[in-house]
Amino acid sequence: MDKKDLKIIFLGTPEFAVESLDKIVENGYNVVAVVTMPDKPAGRGHNLLQSPVKQYAVSKNIPVLQPVNLKDEAFVEQLRSYGADLFVVIAFRMLPEVVWQMPRLGTFNLHASLLPDYRGAAPINWAVINGDTKTGVTTFFLKHEIDTGDVIDRMSVEINPEDNVGDVHDRLMSLGADLTLKTLGKILDGTLETKPQSAFADECQSPRPAPKIFKETCHVDWNRSVVDVHNLVRGLSPYPAAWSVIEDDGPLTGRQVKIFETQIDSSSSANLIPGRMTVIGKDKIAVDCSDGRLLIKKLQLQGKKAMPADEFLRGAKLVNPRLI
Repeated sequence: MDKKDLKIIFLGTPEFAVESLDKIVENGYNVVAVVTMPDKPAGRGHNLLQSPVKQYAVSKNIPVLQPVNLKDEAFVEQLRSYGADLFVVIAFRMLPEVVWQMPRLGTFNLHASLLPDYRGAAPINWAVINGDTKTGVTTFFLKHEIDTGDVIDRMSVEINPEDNVGDVHDRLMSLGADLTLKTLGKILDGTLETKPQSAFADECQSPRPAPKIFKETCHVDWNRSVVDVHNLVRGLSPYPAAWSVIEDDGPLTGRQVKIFETQIDSSSSANLIPGRMTVIGKDKIAVDCSDGRLLIKKLQLQGKKAMPADEFLRGAKLVNPRLI
């Protein structure tokens, strides 16, 4: 089969999906339609914001479908009318069976972890939060239970000690585009072979969950180890960001602060009081954890812009501060 004869519908929403979509299009595959989230009001003017996938599709004159309800009969019939051979899903909503069973060649998903590990909505975040040194991307065919389908292919990448989730996201975005193209090539030339996720049990004894990140997930518990807090900050930076609240005898008490970058302090850590802030010189902020101190290198006070620690200290009036 020629690339142009393989009718593909692409389903995705964020920037992470765009690089794969672009690679599919630029390599001559026939994307007959794109399915993405409805436009959302954003900003003070509540102007409608198009998803990155929609913006790309419009720039390439690819038809765009934006259903509110994926089970809506009119949407399902519209989808069926394209006669697509294959659906490709990247960073989209959970699909009903009537959708993912529609194409004759099936529906495959690109997932940002080495399945069966990290099933769920936020695999990149949790890999960094948990201090992993390796992650990757997986293509697999959809089935009833989320993220459990047979594996088509996987590719791995290292997580460096000081990487944040933004760094790993961008690396996986590029790697995922390569794997998506590789998977399409196997489908096209008939060399596709799949394996059940149980075949990778020696690498992953017990699949870890990767649930959606909520605000409370991002609240720093300073009673945890210095490594755990450092990894939490890395795993939430630059977005949505770890946060804490300043408790102080000065004007900043009660203000929320987001923390974007930290460094483990290798100096002496005796007499620790978790959450206690210590200003060192004019440019360093140290915070006690349960077993050591963490240097805050970049932070954002509620209502202000993000800034390095030295800039924050020039304008901050701190009196016996701690973070809670």
